[in-house]
Amino acid sequence: MRVKPMDTTTGRREFLKFLAGSPLLATLGLPLSLRGQYLENAEIGEKLITQVDEALNVFDFERLAKERLPPAHWGYLASGVEDNATLRANRDAFKNYHLRPRRLVDVSSIDMGRTLFGVRWDSPIFLCPVASQKAYHPEGEVAVARAAKSRGHLQVLSTGTTSPLEDVNAARGMPVWFQLYTQGWEITRSFIRRAEDAGCPVLVLTVDQLRPQQNSETQFRYIREDTRSCVQCHDPDDRLKNKRMFDNVNLEARESDRDQLTWDVIGKLRELTRMKIVLKGIVTREDAQLCLKYGVDGIIVSNHGGRAQESGWATLDSLPEVVEAVDGRIPVMVDSGFRRGTDIFKALALGATAVGIGRPYLWGLAAFGQEGVERVLELLRLELELAMMSSGARTLDEISPRSLGKQ
Repeated sequence: MRVKPMDTTTGRREFLKFLAGSPLLATLGLPLSLRGQYLENAEIGEKLITQVDEALNVFDFERLAKERLPPAHWGYLASGVEDNATLRANRDAFKNYHLRPRRLVDVSSIDMGRTLFGVRWDSPIFLCPVASQKAYHPEGEVAVARAAKSRGHLQVLSTGTTSPLEDVNAARGMPVWFQLYTQGWEITRSFIRRAEDAGCPVLVLTVDQLRPQQNSETQFRYIREDTRSCVQCHDPDDRLKNKRMFDNVNLEARESDRDQLTWDVIGKLRELTRMKIVLKGIVTREDAQLCLKYGVDGIIVSNHGGRAQESGWATLDSLPEVVEAVDGRIPVMVDSGFRRGTDIFKALALGATAVGIGRPYLWGLAAFGQEGVERVLELLRLELELAMMSSGARTLDEISPRSLGKQ
């Protein structure tokens, strides 16, 4: 008996149809380090959202932002450094903890309010400083400020803002906190004077990024995919042209001095300003103790979202030792890798005073402008509220280490 040859045409066609609908295909152009991150959030056959209220979580905005932004702009936003190990560690750390639900607690009224330096905020979620926000939306930092105002959130403005500080304050309806990158003492002094004149109550000195240009491999790979001319966004002869804090500043005095800073900088800043001083980028108990010694007013535990150095150490894992060293004497805030309300809950349970987000609100900004930022904040607050309810915590003070279990 002759065996009929197998018809492979139909099988091949079906396989290609399967592959076309698979999230694996969408990752073929991505570096290996980012494929797992994409697959974690992708759903087979899921379409991009078209309206802001269709978003079910912040990752819906991430996918749309990637679609809408030029490759170079997306690459800057998505990149960590080197192998993106620290970027991934920030996300993986949340898997090491689980919530411990409590039952039969009256959680009909949830209060997420938090007081920082005498100001009460509706939520412990704050907006981290991120440079060049007009790269993601024409209204940039002003749109973010309007969203922060409408939802009652603290906003921290970057030295690299593409909107004038004064315009951001006007849109926010109150002075924002100002994040400082030192640029040599003459220019640094002018930044501080301008922030103080604008009424900014807190100066946030970033101490974890020693050089402006890191080995951001993912960013550089995306730049290679961008067919546009850079002069569409940047003046090659004036890279600071769109950075509004540098308006009317003597650029000849600009210095790259971040790698020269020591703890003496705190005293120098005290001589220049009455603003509260917060250090952003502290991750060890030793440095937390030095913050107390030198009279720092607050700490932001941060690794720059995995963009500063390839430590491989998540901020959620470094948070407890900083909290222990400080022992309640100054606020300890945290950022880097927060994407869910349960992520925020876990940081609060480990002792954080407040929790910052960066990339998620920029995804919302790139996708829908102010409305996108507002929806991101709304989703995170809803998720945090649900986590508090399931854990029997009616206020932030009722969230404690007992609210968590270790995997």
